[in-house]
Amino acid sequence: MAEVVLTAENSVHAETLAQWRDWLAEHHTRREGVWLVQWRRHTGRPALEYEDAVCEALAWGWIDSTAGTVDADRTRLWYAPRRPRSGWSAPNKRRVERLLAEGRMQPPGQRAIDLARENGAWTLYDDAERLVLPDDLAAALAARPGAREHWDAFPPSARKVALSWLAEARREETRVRRVLGVAEAAARGERVR
Repeated sequence: MAEVVLTAENSVHAETLAQWRDWLAEHHTRREGVWLVQWRRHTGRPALEYEDAVCEALAWGWIDSTAGTVDADRTRLWYAPRRPRSGWSAPNKRRVERLLAEGRMQPPGQRAIDLARENGAWTLYDDAERLVLPDDLAAALAARPGAREHWDAFPPSARKVALSWLAEARREETRVRRVLGVAEAAARGERVR
């Protein structure tokens, strides 16, 4: 993996929730994401809690993604404006409910929620998170010796990853290809990552 070079354009080092909130208030309309740089606990320097940082991002219509290390004393976490069709996880939906109840949701965050409810992204992962086995995958697993047994033995997290991947397919041919791939991997006792 290529080394990440932090610049003033692609990173922000916020030590407090107020600093992160102020940055988002000023920059939430930008198209590019940003690395939120944080001190590691051992430094004794102020750092945001993950839950606070992600909630504030959601309030402004942003979402977290890839984490990484800056150096021995700092970490980084990528935040970016939420894409309109990106699915909403159950933990983030619970965070949204809390933000709404506390009156902390900002207009850009509410717009992202409204759009997700309109286009289906809000419920995209619901079945996957409940580990609901879709009929097409059940049939593909049943058609391959040992596939269903392996599937059922996979940990819930592995099944959720595969089911989420299937839910993200936008075209029918993509879904068919993914269902077959999941079933064939399961027949070999392999998880989809």
